Amino acid sequence: MNIQTINTLGELKAAGYKSKSIKDELRDNLREKIKSGKPAFEGVHGYENTVIPELERAILSRHNINLLGLRGQAKTRLARLMLELLDEYIPYVKGSEINDDPLRPVSRFAKELIAIEGDATPIAWLHRSERFFEKLATPDVTVADLIGDIDPIKAANLKLSYADDRVIHFGMIPRANRCIFVINELPDLQARIQVALFNILQEGDIQIRGFKLRLVLDMQFIFTANPEDYTNRGSIVTPLKDRIGSQILTHYPETVAIARTITEQEARLDARQADTVFVPSLAKDLLEQISFEARDSEFIDHKSGVSARMSITAYENLLSTAERRALRNGESNTTVRLSDFMGIVPSITGKVELVYEGEQEGAAAVAENLIGSAIKTFFPGYFPKIEKLEKSNEKNAYSDLAEWFFTESGFEIPDECSDEAYHKLLDAVPPLEALLKKYHADLPKEERYFMMEFLLWGLAEYNKLSKDRVVSGHQFKDLYGSYIGKL
Repeated sequence: MNIQTINTLGELKAAGYKSKSIKDELRDNLREKIKSGKPAFEGVHGYENTVIPELERAILSRHNINLLGLRGQAKTRLARLMLELLDEYIPYVKGSEINDDPLRPVSRFAKELIAIEGDATPIAWLHRSERFFEKLATPDVTVADLIGDIDPIKAANLKLSYADDRVIHFGMIPRANRCIFVINELPDLQARIQVALFNILQEGDIQIRGFKLRLVLDMQFIFTANPEDYTNRGSIVTPLKDRIGSQILTHYPETVAIARTITEQEARLDARQADTVFVPSLAKDLLEQISFEARDSEFIDHKSGVSARMSITAYENLLSTAERRALRNGESNTTVRLSDFMGIVPSITGKVELVYEGEQEGAAAVAENLIGSAIKTFFPGYFPKIEKLEKSNEKNAYSDLAEWFFTESGFEIPDECSDEAYHKLLDAVPPLEALLKKYHADLPKEERYFMMEFLLWGLAEYNKLSKDRVVSGHQFKDLYGSYIGKL
């Protein structure tokens, strides 16, 4: 039977419908998901053994939940995914402002309508997609916004005194009855407004302007917050914390592989862009490593965090940099180069909070430093390790390449050069080709030149070559020859 064909209270009773609280809905549907082995929170990666089990336990316990973590840790996404654990449709008294359950009405409107109409009371159906309410906590939020207030215009139109509860205009929370209600950045809510939530969380009722009004609401509250020491904007008052059933700590991806999965899932790419630009696997790993380096950097405020959005926007910018170059050169396709990483600098500078030392360095310099640190971290995994102390006359894996740069005085890789010119430049360095054949002979052709450039940048990070940023690109030279030339 199609439940949406049920239009009256009598038909609903005849169909054997049983009322269920929203917390029981979530619990029962989660039980079915767990028993069937289906994931309850699809599209969230890296939380399989940490956050998601805790969240599932909280739902099974019928708790209101506080998701505590730094920015860009999928807190709001987790809250929105809980919609999938609700029943597809629920009935409510037609015309009710607060989604009254026909079998358990709580508002004066619904009770009076049922008393008059009886089994003929009209009902409507609410889809789960309409059962999600979200409010960003800001200092200007008032009790009237959240809970409600007396409406003078309604009182005048209905010719009622202010003592009549029908003059109340309900706020967001009563209107979200039988729904998931999310308050983002809870510490930003003024303490006196947080106090107004006490009764709702503990007893499930609301009080408005001294009315003796017991309106028992059925809600699933989810709060999100950054750690209290993140800023001085505010904190969660202790009695409110005490009323929240479960506080769950979120975290950033723990591996580059997980971070890559998130970035590739979330990046918004034009189909033509994806077809035009090939991104080597190493380039994707380097991009993610930049965020890991940022979270450990002495120039960045660790309390602020480094959002996963940084990698996502950086990935979009990386492809756009390569796409723009291909368009300017009239090329139908191209491959990301390491020099294209200069195009992601704006994605980094806008996403990190610098400490005093970082401000002194400058945001762009810090961003370039993070790119260099990521290259330095990955380099020993692809080529022989460079020891800090080496005998001056002893040959090593890079001696022939260093000698070539000393003899040839180096070369410059322009940012906007065509693929053909770029390949010719790198192919003109025989020791570079020899190193690639020795350590990465089976490397796919499309990733070959990225690895060659990676080798040059890595040697520069380890002070085996000199790398200078020039107006139109990057210039690589012998380290000591370059130094002598400056004297």
